[in-house]
Amino acid sequence: MRRFITLHQPRNDMRKTVLAGLGGAVAIGFLGFLTFSSGHALLMAPFGASCVLLFSLPASPLSQPMNVIGGHVVSTLVGLLLRLYLPNEWWAVAIAVGLAISFMALLRVTHPPAGADPIIVFVSDPGFAFLLLPVLAGAVGLVVIAAAFHVTTSTNYPLNKPS
Repeated sequence: MRRFITLHQPRNDMRKTVLAGLGGAVAIGFLGFLTFSSGHALLMAPFGASCVLLFSLPASPLSQPMNVIGGHVVSTLVGLLLRLYLPNEWWAVAIAVGLAISFMALLRVTHPPAGADPIIVFVSDPGFAFLLLPVLAGAVGLVVIAAAFHVTTSTNYPLNKPS
């Protein structure tokens, strides 16, 4: 029988591990509080995955503000446009996800969690206002919260911030 090699990521120190979880909790908690207080949705499931990148891998190109915000907006827009013209069928969702990935790559705003946005669009069939709330406002909120959180933890985020 063939043995498989297991490759593990290098261990994070305990401080980074705890801060990553705390940052994700603070970000989702704050957006949840704003949703509850304002009555306007600022949360969607892919934002949980965005928090994994924002707080566990803040130096990744995939975690940078342009990718987080641009990726979610582009991917959702693709889903919304295709939902106008395609039936709510499995193959249409597949096309929407594939095109969202291609457009994110083309525009250099790849953010893996945003690949789920067209699925949400097809499942929930929202109007174009969904692009503003929760997508744009929530993505901007996550980036702002991440930037503020990382300042308090002396983490360099975003990488290309002005001096």
